[in-house]
Amino acid sequence: MTLSLVAITAAALVALLVAEHREADWGRLVKVLASTGFIGVALSSGAADSAYGRLILLALTLSWFGDLFLTYRTPTAFLAGLVLFLVAHLGYVAAFVIRGVAWPAVATTAVIVAIMALTVWRWLRLHLDERMRGPVVAYIVVISAMVTVAAGSVTHEPSAAVGIGAVAFYVSDLAVARNRFVSEGFVNRAWGLPLYYLAQVSLALSTAMV
Repeated sequence: MTLSLVAITAAALVALLVAEHREADWGRLVKVLASTGFIGVALSSGAADSAYGRLILLALTLSWFGDLFLTYRTPTAFLAGLVLFLVAHLGYVAAFVIRGVAWPAVATTAVIVAIMALTVWRWLRLHLDERMRGPVVAYIVVISAMVTVAAGSVTHEPSAAVGIGAVAFYVSDLAVARNRFVSEGFVNRAWGLPLYYLAQVSLALSTAMV
């Protein structure tokens, strides 16, 4: 069942990329299907059976709603989606803490991720209006915390699914930021969407390993 749901999510992703390239309205429905797929992967992996899994499932559900809002190309919908993903990342942080964290690794990783975050902020800030600067800063801080705590959790107990999920999510959000604030185009979605769904499916699969 789990492999079938992963395959369905992958197929929906391919259809979504086609829709995005054609700028077709039916892409909204395909995106909802693809995002429903990673929730299905989590449930079939036993996410409901552990505290870690339930937090991951909560974060995936918030992401599902975030994806839905991001299918609407308005500033208000984008802001709502950003807030939903921000809260989802807090859910991931809580899940990784429950899973177990090597805090010295968190401290070391935090230095590296902080440099990356400052670089991203310097890249984006000139493209942001006053309304978006605060939310974007908050999002950068929270997703940086997610990656940092994920590194500590992977150090505590190795997990390719957690590591790949956290890093792929961070990188995929660079595509979202570039598309929204810097230079809109299909090329951003062409590499950002596969990384995003790789991240979510990996985190969903990690619930089977608790």
